[in-house]
Amino acid sequence: MNAEDRVTVPPIAFLGAGSMARAILAGLLRPEVDAADIRATNRSADKAAELAADGVAAYATETDASANRRAVAGAKLVVVAVKPAMVPDLLHEIADALEPGAVVVSVAAGVTVATFESILPEHVSVVRTMPNTPAVVGRAVTGVSAGTRSTDGDLELVTALFGTVGQVLVVPESQLDALSTISGSGPAYVFLLIEQLTATAIDLGFTPEEAAIMVQGTFRGASELLAASGEEPAELRRRVTSPKGTTERAIAVLDEASLKQTFDRATQAALARAKELAAGA
Repeated sequence: MNAEDRVTVPPIAFLGAGSMARAILAGLLRPEVDAADIRATNRSADKAAELAADGVAAYATETDASANRRAVAGAKLVVVAVKPAMVPDLLHEIADALEPGAVVVSVAAGVTVATFESILPEHVSVVRTMPNTPAVVGRAVTGVSAGTRSTDGDLELVTALFGTVGQVLVVPESQLDALSTISGSGPAYVFLLIEQLTATAIDLGFTPEEAAIMVQGTFRGASELLAASGEEPAELRRRVTSPKGTTERAIAVLDEASLKQTFDRATQAALARAKELAAGA
């Protein structure tokens, strides 16, 4: 982020400080982001103390029944980051404490804009988002979808917020669950591939440390090569795959595993679960 690209974040409250909220918070706490008024709530006092040590005004709901209402008072942005099943009760709790003109930002998987807007007062708007955990290193990919009451300015504010921790795609809400199966769940797919290839390297006689260097360095280098080259991944793969060579033989085995069909089934399973979450299952 260049100096001219700095974003000043208005007073912001995070309700729930699980892994996703912590990833976004870590991005906002980077020195190049101007976010002077950050509040967060969490169930436990211990975790609230950890957040407070990072300079966040933190409140624990186990010791302060009004923690969520205190956090949203005067906040321009309110990020709802609790588990999906907890969202309706939380929204009822804070509805009359929200600042007029506040933008409520959802990161709850499967919970629709309609659910938020049916509970919250008309003087606040809703924007639904789906970030991913690389936000912690400023490399998130976040899907953002407008609500029926949100303005272009609201959408720009939320886009700028998540732009501080990575790239942003503005999509219709109808596409957000599908996006989450790629970018939201995608880091887990990558980590699984690294985990399995590392196990294979160890089986070939390398130490865990050597295997980690080989596998993690290869994934990092390949990703950086793809980003720097401007080439399609298929073209870069072809350049590595010499005719009748060792890589060609290995790729043939992977092709037999029907990876495309496997990823299709995986994303459909994730989409089905998103629908279950939306239904409260």
